[in-house]
Amino acid sequence: MSFMDEIRKIPPVTRTLCGSLLVVSLPVMLHIVSPYKIIFVKELVTKKFEIWRVFTSFFLGGSGINFIFDLIMLYRNSDQLESNNYVARSADYAWQLLIAGAAILAMNIPLQSFVHTRPLLIALTYVSSRLAPPGTQTSIFGLISMPLIYFPYALIALDLIMGGPQAAASSVTGAVVGHLWWWGVWETRALERAGRAPVWLRSFVGNSDGPRPGSTGGSGSGVHVIPPRRVREEAAATTGGYRWGSGQRLGDS
Repeated sequence: MSFMDEIRKIPPVTRTLCGSLLVVSLPVMLHIVSPYKIIFVKELVTKKFEIWRVFTSFFLGGSGINFIFDLIMLYRNSDQLESNNYVARSADYAWQLLIAGAAILAMNIPLQSFVHTRPLLIALTYVSSRLAPPGTQTSIFGLISMPLIYFPYALIALDLIMGGPQAAASSVTGAVVGHLWWWGVWETRALERAGRAPVWLRSFVGNSDGPRPGSTGGSGSGVHVIPPRRVREEAAATTGGYRWGSGQRLGDS
């Protein structure tokens, strides 16, 4: 099986997100493109019409090992959401991502943030953690275990320690958007209608309707998760053993 066949197995929106992170970040890391050409500068967007900065500011990852963590977090969280909670509804997922991105951008303009990759990762992590089974645990570096729903806050705390108040404030915007996304689309469904993709996007993505919020389906996260005891016991009773997922140890990025 060819490499391209493996790539095509990745859901379309997740494939686009990860591909964008690679295309935007690698030239900067290799010093082919100046990061100043990538970051969001409001004046250059509104006065010089450098519109691409709106897009590229969401896909400029960290350098070195941090970039690997960014890529893993983006892939794992997005793939789990699109393959489980948004199964056969990639167009809705793409539309809700666009709305979330616009909200992140609007909240970061007063903060004068130049890069919005981290808030996007926090938002995806927040939604996936909220959609995980109750009681799910996560392990960071195999050293610290905590309830998965607290993991986004742990990432914000790491940003505060590593990057200072400005970095933490930007990450908080991702958590706020992630909470509104989860609350409006999945918890109360107050924003479910607004979260449905328009016809042109459905035609572009080319997928059919799938399960709506509130229906049963898988959930996941971008971290190594430990299922709650009830889930483990049910799995053992049904299959005679445990079902182990492909966990991933993650740290700060």
